[in-house]
Amino acid sequence: MTARHQAAQERGAKVRARADRPSQRRSGEALGSAARVSVRIQGLELRAPSAGGSGLLQFRGYASVTGAGYEMYDMFGEYTEEVEPGAFGSSLARADLDVPLVLQHQDLRRIARTTNGSLRLSEDSNGLLVQADLDPTDQDVQYIEPKLRSGLIDEMSFKFRINSGEWSPDWLTYRIKDVDLNRGDVAIVGYGASPHTAGSGLLTPDNDGALAELAQLTEAEQRAALAHIRGAATPGIAARNKFADLITDSDLQYRR
Repeated sequence: MTARHQAAQERGAKVRARADRPSQRRSGEALGSAARVSVRIQGLELRAPSAGGSGLLQFRGYASVTGAGYEMYDMFGEYTEEVEPGAFGSSLARADLDVPLVLQHQDLRRIARTTNGSLRLSEDSNGLLVQADLDPTDQDVQYIEPKLRSGLIDEMSFKFRINSGEWSPDWLTYRIKDVDLNRGDVAIVGYGASPHTAGSGLLTPDNDGALAELAQLTEAEQRAALAHIRGAATPGIAARNKFADLITDSDLQYRR
């Protein structure tokens, strides 16, 4: 019997009802990892601002594919999760739906939002369709646009809550029937969340060791270290200036 089937057997013996949501739901095997679903961007389109138009960059892609299983973990072990077609319906029908399009699930790196009309979400036969009008003068848009065009970054993820779902008779698959997107997000990501990876950044012989040490600190300790480095840097000390320039807020990619 595989570990997957052993987990299903224990799940079936201990979960009270098939409608119960996965306990300790997460994307990675390690406890405490995030529970985010990531897929390769499907149907990606980036259209440059047209002459005489709004001047905004047009983004189109899918943040979720319905009817396709993906690997997840609960308190018992590995299982397959699947978002059923129609699961986004009730959430998308909300007049007050508030969902931002962000980079790497960083709440402050928003490049579009449903509340101001720059982000439009809908569900079709493929999944959750994301359409956005992006400001080409926004620094985050300028950062991500060439990476999307070149294929360096080609995945999306979304953060949500489960309203309802059901386990399969063999307890190996959990099918999500209704999700709540409000105050979650849709995100452009490098890779899906993993408990085995720390933050990523552009590493050079000058800063790879420093960033490795920085990654071991808590969020509060990282920000305190960054403030100290910036405060210590002066024009007369080239080495300090270089170090302060290398370690920026974008390097503070915390373990998820």
